[in-house]
Amino acid sequence: MYITLGILLFSIVFFVSGKLRSDLVALCSLILLLIFGILTPEEGLSGFSNTIVVMMIGLFVVSGAIFQTGLAKMISSKILRLAGDSEIRLFLLVMLATSAIGAFISNTGTVALMLPILVSLASTSGMNVSRLLMPMAFASSMGGMFTLIGTPPNLVIDSVLRDNGQQGLSFFSFTPVGIICFTVGLLILIPLSRAFLTGKDGKKEKGQKKNKSLNELAREYQLATDLYRVKVKKDSRLVGKTIAELNVFRKYRLNVLEVRRESGGRSSFLKSVSQKLATHTELEANDLIYLMGDFEQVERFDQDYDLDIVDTHTPEVVSDPEPGQPARNALDFYDIGIAEIVLMPTSTLKNQTIIGINFRQRYHLNVLGIRRKSEYILHDMKDVKLETGDVLLVQGHWKEIGLLSEEQNDWVVLGRPLEEATKVTLDYKAPVAASILVLMVAAMVFDFIPIAPVTAVMIAAVLMILTGCLKNVEAAYRTINWESIVLIAAMLPLSLALEKTGTSEIISNSLVGGLGQYGPVVLLGGIYFTTSLMTMFISNTATAVLLAPIAYQAALGIGVSPYPFLFAVSVAASMCFASPFSTPPNALVMPAGPYTFMDYVKVGLPLQIILGIIMIFTLPLLFPF
Repeated sequence: MYITLGILLFSIVFFVSGKLRSDLVALCSLILLLIFGILTPEEGLSGFSNTIVVMMIGLFVVSGAIFQTGLAKMISSKILRLAGDSEIRLFLLVMLATSAIGAFISNTGTVALMLPILVSLASTSGMNVSRLLMPMAFASSMGGMFTLIGTPPNLVIDSVLRDNGQQGLSFFSFTPVGIICFTVGLLILIPLSRAFLTGKDGKKEKGQKKNKSLNELAREYQLATDLYRVKVKKDSRLVGKTIAELNVFRKYRLNVLEVRRESGGRSSFLKSVSQKLATHTELEANDLIYLMGDFEQVERFDQDYDLDIVDTHTPEVVSDPEPGQPARNALDFYDIGIAEIVLMPTSTLKNQTIIGINFRQRYHLNVLGIRRKSEYILHDMKDVKLETGDVLLVQGHWKEIGLLSEEQNDWVVLGRPLEEATKVTLDYKAPVAASILVLMVAAMVFDFIPIAPVTAVMIAAVLMILTGCLKNVEAAYRTINWESIVLIAAMLPLSLALEKTGTSEIISNSLVGGLGQYGPVVLLGGIYFTTSLMTMFISNTATAVLLAPIAYQAALGIGVSPYPFLFAVSVAASMCFASPFSTPPNALVMPAGPYTFMDYVKVGLPLQIILGIIMIFTLPLLFPF
């Protein structure tokens, strides 16, 4: 027992200090339990097959697909536009939208999505961004209390109940608790944010951005100014030919950016889009050819090959233009992207032309523009001799762009283009992602559907990949926060060790002996604030894993229902606002606020205490002793 308590203390100390990654601390604790023989290897590794862990992996993939398709951003953006110029309406909509999204996807992902939207909206409306970001982070945690899958502690207490032969929780068992948390939080945060979250200046952060986004590059090089689309007709002489055979660049002075091929039709539910570099792509009927150049030359090309010029004025419109800016022509970057490279003094491309070095054939990339000091060369580039310091805007498949950094003697890649590639949304897949999400939730909500929640999540995750809501399996793996998965899987056996050695029983008996004599309400309060205090120093999931079995045993020790006690653990672990390090959402908004540690104490601590007092008296009403 003392060894187990020592390992527990070791974990807490290193979780608090932050000197080691939390997943590494959890793994070290697990290894110590195995070395001292407290757990067998089978018991020690049981956490990695636990349904909580499997479900969380699936939820990471589902959430990643929702972000990848732009579904969450589309929903939240439309809701937030309703705010208009009203500061209080904007505040309310931010809280409502964030909690609604947070009910179904991870609160970390919710904050990551909402953060840039709120910064933009705050600057447009003139509202101080610091008044929005911290409440938004808190709202994401409150939203997690609305559903079973909203936050990991909810899944933890459901697992404890099922493992002990009790009736498990339904998808909306948490909804009444979530409504109370959200209502109390909203009423308290409105005056607290006005009183303490003023005088901050988040504009400094905006100027520190180093990477140019893909749309910023497109605007800088005016790619949309002379961008046109032509459609290949069924009887066109282009069918079966390649752009290389036609010599379009030399004959028409047109730069062929890509060939867009859609399957399933524009209004089809299972529509799929593929982007291809034009050079060696054999053209088919209904292909869209993206051309950049003079419109008169586009017309001549159209007449020569009997094509169809599509929407010459607004070929493509940006789905989310800059605030105050009209919709404009743009490129999409699903399979093909753009990046800047700057020529080095040692470059072998110096004093040569783009055509002379066969740049397209040699590197499988198009050159869309050249920036030479303050001058932009966007037309007639074929005769321009490259110089040291020239910046080339190149276009190609993301894989080819990723290989650019290997040619370090010739150029240096500016920014991080592959990071920008991860932000590209497959917006045409949003209806598919929405349907899969609805079906997953339905399977978890309705008992007449004979599918276990973990199975529903696994099916949804696989469907997101198979239907193309995620680009590939590798993209699905990248959505998973493996640190969180390993942390939870490695910490779950520690709770088993506490039970196996009798430590949980001793702690619960101490709580029962010390507080149980004063009644279940006092014991409930002790468990709630013990959980709340621990969550300020270690992750809310780890706290729930450790204290949920203790709360269960304490309830049985005084002969009352374990449900209100387990709910107290889940709520206290999730509603921790007094520290920027207690939950990932709190930490995410800290630099953008910008906030200090005391800002969280001023705003979060009163909310945390008041909410705890209310929960102690309302949980027994919702779930009687």
